[in-house]
Amino acid sequence: MGKGITSRSEDYSQWYNDLVIKADLAENSAVRGCMVIKPYGYGIWERMQAILDKRFKETGHTNAYFPLFIPKSFFSKEAAHVEGFATECAVVTHYRLKNDGSGNIVVDEDAKLEEELIVRPTSETIIWNTYKGWVESYRDLPILVNQWANVVRWEMRTRLFLRTAEFLWQEGHTAHATREEAVEEAERMLDVYAEFAEKILAVPVIRGRKTENERFAGALDTYCIEALMQDGKALQAGTSHFLGQNFAKAFDVKFTSKEGKLEHVWATSWGVSTRLMGALIMAHSDDQGLVLPPKLAPIQVVIVPIYKTDEEKANLDQFVDELTAELKAMDISFKYDDRDTQRPGFKFAEWELKGVPLRIAVGSRDLQNGTVELARRDTQTKETVSQEGLAVTIENTLAIIQENIYQKALNYRDSHITEVSSYEEFKQVIENKGGFISCHWDGTVETEKRVKEETKATIRCIPLDAKEEAGVCIFTGKPSTQKVLFAKAY
Repeated sequence: MGKGITSRSEDYSQWYNDLVIKADLAENSAVRGCMVIKPYGYGIWERMQAILDKRFKETGHTNAYFPLFIPKSFFSKEAAHVEGFATECAVVTHYRLKNDGSGNIVVDEDAKLEEELIVRPTSETIIWNTYKGWVESYRDLPILVNQWANVVRWEMRTRLFLRTAEFLWQEGHTAHATREEAVEEAERMLDVYAEFAEKILAVPVIRGRKTENERFAGALDTYCIEALMQDGKALQAGTSHFLGQNFAKAFDVKFTSKEGKLEHVWATSWGVSTRLMGALIMAHSDDQGLVLPPKLAPIQVVIVPIYKTDEEKANLDQFVDELTAELKAMDISFKYDDRDTQRPGFKFAEWELKGVPLRIAVGSRDLQNGTVELARRDTQTKETVSQEGLAVTIENTLAIIQENIYQKALNYRDSHITEVSSYEEFKQVIENKGGFISCHWDGTVETEKRVKEETKATIRCIPLDAKEEAGVCIFTGKPSTQKVLFAKAY
């Protein structure tokens, strides 16, 4: 077991917390509910950012930045939106502190803001107020804008990466001339997220639509990707919202159509956050520490030299210089860990804990034999391979590791989708097996809420590929036309 890490079977929640801290990803800050993302953790987030940002730009989006503060009056313009976020808002009321004369720093009551400001929990309101000045004619559409930002949602129960009062994310906000264009955009971005989750994070996801009760506040439709963690709980890994004309009407954003008519704009918003770090950790990692898919790992290969004399070290340095030049040319990230302050065994354990996909150990005897030892993080297996064509062997092995990590997660997910036809069976599976439960639901919010109250399971989504089929709701016995997926979730 990894040094100081609780085993998953003993306490999954503690295992997760231990791993985040021991693998140097993040730590709790002096501000309650907020986190410090440490360099290694931020390096993984930067990889996510870079890959997603490229995909956004390939689909025609550009980045902008909007204010952190939102006038309180903006929130009251869209009723469902303010209701959805009211309990999580941090509010700025004053703009100055002062010394009270006794050495205490207090709020200066003379510096009260005329209008209170909300620290953004999401940016629809400030962005749609801005778009009003950008849109006059159909020629100004579509607007395809994304921003990378921090947001604040005043969470009471927090957990590093999964739920914090402040977190990092990207939020896309687009404006369109027609309903069809906006729906197409929301679906396109869901596909971008799903492809990223599966091809890069190696996390299999189910594309779906949220029920009315679970939709984003102010949306007509919310699309989502749902992933399954190793403890059988679901995690929402990304959402894309069709906002209709709700925000355009709230902020009076109109355009003159080709036919000369004045119409309200159609909108979408979509986002993923540092919560993806939690998904990455919980989908793949083990009791020894992190397991990172090569396409996301800040360090894909670590090379550890084993030597006794300065001459042996010099020979190893020369070999590593030649190898790393090849790796650099192949765009493979590496670290040559030649610290003389730690023994090889310590280094092996450290890089295993940090989830580096591939480890190369090379000593003087290896140089004579023309071999190196290759250790895979995903399978924890070692093999002796030839130095000839080593860079290509590394490249191929990284591709195999990426696919293997995905297949392992996919096999787990697929074996934890259970179809049930009765409420008794539903409760038994939720308590004993976990995972997704596929079953009929009568389509009412009342049934959804009752099931949640009794079992803590929620409808994660209505799968986009779900076929219409006649059946009866497992809870009420009323007629149903399609199956939904329930699960306990983060």
